[in-house]
Amino acid sequence: MTISRRKLIEPQITPFYHVINRCVRRAYLCGDDPYNGKNYQHRRGWIVNKIKQLAAIFCIDVCAYAVMSNHYHLVLKIDTEQQQKLTPEAVISRWLQLFSGHPIAVDFLKEGQISSDKQQTLSDLVAEWQQRLGSISWFMRCLNEEIARKSNKEDQCKGAFWEGRFKSQALLDEQALLSCMMYVDLNPIRAGITPSLEQSDFTSIQQRIREYQQVKTSSKQSSSSNSYFQLLPFVGAEHQAKTAGINFAFADYLELIDWTGRCIRNDKKGFIAPNQPKILQQMGITSDAWLEHSEQFMEHYANISGKWSRMCAFKQHAGGHWCKGKSASHQLHPN
Repeated sequence: MTISRRKLIEPQITPFYHVINRCVRRAYLCGDDPYNGKNYQHRRGWIVNKIKQLAAIFCIDVCAYAVMSNHYHLVLKIDTEQQQKLTPEAVISRWLQLFSGHPIAVDFLKEGQISSDKQQTLSDLVAEWQQRLGSISWFMRCLNEEIARKSNKEDQCKGAFWEGRFKSQALLDEQALLSCMMYVDLNPIRAGITPSLEQSDFTSIQQRIREYQQVKTSSKQSSSSNSYFQLLPFVGAEHQAKTAGINFAFADYLELIDWTGRCIRNDKKGFIAPNQPKILQQMGITSDAWLEHSEQFMEHYANISGKWSRMCAFKQHAGGHWCKGKSASHQLHPN
């Protein structure tokens, strides 16, 4: 049974989600199209720039991204705390960066006040827009509509550019988040597009590596980083929930993704580093289990990922009857 996207995205259960969108009609988002001989590399910049704009407007953080030839991946975190703290002025100001807005809201932003007979209308508008600013569906709508419109104009055609709105996976725990980020960051390596993480253009791992190197070498950022946007930072396990971010050190994540990438490359299949990365030891996961989990992430999980008990609980909350995880699929029984 198909479950509505509204039920599959539940910020109260988990703020982290993996979203994917793919082109139709053999359309190429970027890179070389073997069917018409054209190069669409510049479209990668379109999507990254749009993500940069939306990340600054929405209360949604970007953990990872990868722009491939005919699809893209995003790992997002809904920041409900920031969303709830937005003032009416901030809500309206953010929303007007995306849409023209209602005249009453525009007047309120200009004048700083509104007549009493318009207060209820204004309150309703602010409440609706504030809810949307924490919505992955609206984030993806704003992203996909602009890319589709620009691509169709460039291709001189009409019709659907994307095969659907988007697909999403709820990431229910830290292992699911890290393995999904790993899956996204290693996409160009797996596809044979690039030989190294540093050369994986238009990916979050390349951005993080360059920013990490810049911090180590200089306090000033180079002009090449101006197109970057702020990714959700790694804050270290010692901070836990006290600081907004990913609760691991980036150096550990970098060590892990490098190790994982070398293990799954065809020319080095089976090679395992003598020392497991610290992050694996902290999570109590064996190297073999982690390698299988990260390499076959999409095959093992459908709309949700995490520990089996949490997946079943989430599925029951969403109203589904079946839960797929690892290499098994089981029917859920009512309590």
